[in-house]
Amino acid sequence: MAEIVRMPKLSDTMVEGVVAEWHKKVGDNVETGDLLAEIETDKATMEFEAFQEGVLLHIGVEIGKAAPIDSILAILGKKGEDIKAILKAEAEAAPEVKEDPVKETAAPSPPPVKKEVTVKAPVQAAASAPAKYPPASAISDGKVKISPLAKRLAQERGINYSFIQGTGEGGRIVKRDIDNYQGGGTSFVGTESFTDETVSQMRKVIAARLAESKFTAPHFYLNVSIDMDNAMAARISINKMIAPQKVSFNDMVVKACATALKDNPAVNSAWYGDFIRRNDHIHIGVAVAVPDGLLVPVVRFADGKSLTQIGAEVKELAQKAKDKKLQPEEWEGNTFTISNLGMMGIESFTAIVNPPDACILAIGGINAVPVVKNGEIVPGNIMKVTLSCDHRVVDGAVGSAFLKDFKNYMENPVLLLGKQSI
Repeated sequence: MAEIVRMPKLSDTMVEGVVAEWHKKVGDNVETGDLLAEIETDKATMEFEAFQEGVLLHIGVEIGKAAPIDSILAILGKKGEDIKAILKAEAEAAPEVKEDPVKETAAPSPPPVKKEVTVKAPVQAAASAPAKYPPASAISDGKVKISPLAKRLAQERGINYSFIQGTGEGGRIVKRDIDNYQGGGTSFVGTESFTDETVSQMRKVIAARLAESKFTAPHFYLNVSIDMDNAMAARISINKMIAPQKVSFNDMVVKACATALKDNPAVNSAWYGDFIRRNDHIHIGVAVAVPDGLLVPVVRFADGKSLTQIGAEVKELAQKAKDKKLQPEEWEGNTFTISNLGMMGIESFTAIVNPPDACILAIGGINAVPVVKNGEIVPGNIMKVTLSCDHRVVDGAVGSAFLKDFKNYMENPVLLLGKQSI
């Protein structure tokens, strides 16, 4: 008897899947464990193996099309078996479609529209201030020298006469200067164009989850500036003499966060509506930018890992994220999140809490600035960080205590360098 293969739920946030590739076609024999299709979720493209065997009688979702979880992905059965009754029963049992903020039927992307439009230049008012760097010979007592006729013609034609070099007496702008002006008349022609892109599965989920976080979790923000002189010196020494592979500032941030979370377990918590979960383990999510949006692979038990272990793991996970090869166990279970835009030149920013975490730490760049030390102004290197907190879980004093410890570890990295820390 024919069996339905349904669209699987391949991630905790998956609402629908897009078929990226079929590895079997209608009429092919399928064995248990055969690679049937590749399915794009909101976070990765994953291989889907058959759990049944038989002949592929029907493909329910074409390549590039989306379908909700539990809908018909395919039907397997005996060769020549009639499946009309199955399809009819499935259609009759389908629930009424309701609007969902995450799941929307995407309209086909219209082609880019290009349109020529005539835009009139504004008429230069007589009382307008002179344009920047007008011809020196045309200025007298701070005013542009222009004949009344030339001024009227310039205003009618939309010409900024402040840029015209007058040929009249004393550099005065006269009618022939307006007539001979080559800078343009009353209008210019430009092109308007745009491209509409279908919203990806990843972007839909990002939009829904972050909107829910922002509008349901009462955020507050704590900022601190960190003296990075010691961290910079320690990193140079570690990479030159000790570490088996290069250590980055981000690796130090992850390690310092994990250590500070161990000292401040109340921050390592999550909101679950009826209860607050206090996590004893420390799994740090590290936000990674990918073409479709943002993924947060997780460094598990980060407090027990060395700087080089953290660095190698983050590098591997980031590459998997960009290749859309992350597996569910690599993006689930974070208890705290870090978002680092310092390497992109951002001085400081605030991040939206990544649920169910109670906090997210936004890391800015290291900037060379003058600082006051021992009563003197000296060169320094400052990194600004912002802790976004869900006030339902973390209060200001609790978040401040965590930031104080994090700052202490970053400013005194020797505290991070235990026997197993490099």
